[in-house]
Amino acid sequence: MKKLFFFLLVMFSLLIISACSNENQAVEAMEDPADDSTISNFVPDYDWPIADFEAVNQENETIMKDHYDGDVWIMNMIFTNCETICLPMTANMAKLQQQLESEGLNVQLVSFSVDPLFDTPEVLTEYGKKYEADFSNWDFLTGYTGEDIRRIAKSVKTLAEKPEGTDQVTHSTKFFLVNQQGIAVKGYDGVNLPIEQIIQDLKSLQ
Repeated sequence: MKKLFFFLLVMFSLLIISACSNENQAVEAMEDPADDSTISNFVPDYDWPIADFEAVNQENETIMKDHYDGDVWIMNMIFTNCETICLPMTANMAKLQQQLESEGLNVQLVSFSVDPLFDTPEVLTEYGKKYEADFSNWDFLTGYTGEDIRRIAKSVKTLAEKPEGTDQVTHSTKFFLVNQQGIAVKGYDGVNLPIEQIIQDLKSLQ
């Protein structure tokens, strides 16, 4: 009788241990699913391929669109003689660059000049320095024609036009998030830049 009681007690203990083990495994699976790395909450707003281009950056290096293939990048449009929106836009890009560094995110920043005749590489270098730009991952592009920049702008459903009788250029204030395939998938207000939202989207996209 004692042997039977001892046997039943051992079996009951093993069942409890097994149940606890299975429960812990189930909780761990819920908290840290094996496939979590493949899950992304990123939902694109656009599906706009950036037009092909050939340009030079502030260091007079030739840059073509495929230079960024495989990378996620943020692009905007500016010009150095701008008297209004380009100032806060470029300041915001500089803030974004600092935040990217603190987050450990490897993201390329690209600012297209919409006034390529005036904005030479040398002019763009001095312009970038005013905003303490780190040129290691921020290209200021020029060296193309007015028609080229209008074509690039058109690819993101906007324009880049210089009205007659002025040195100012009408262009988009948006920052565009471009994926690894060179497709613009999101746009943000460049004057009131939602940096935290961009960081979240970049982490989801990467």
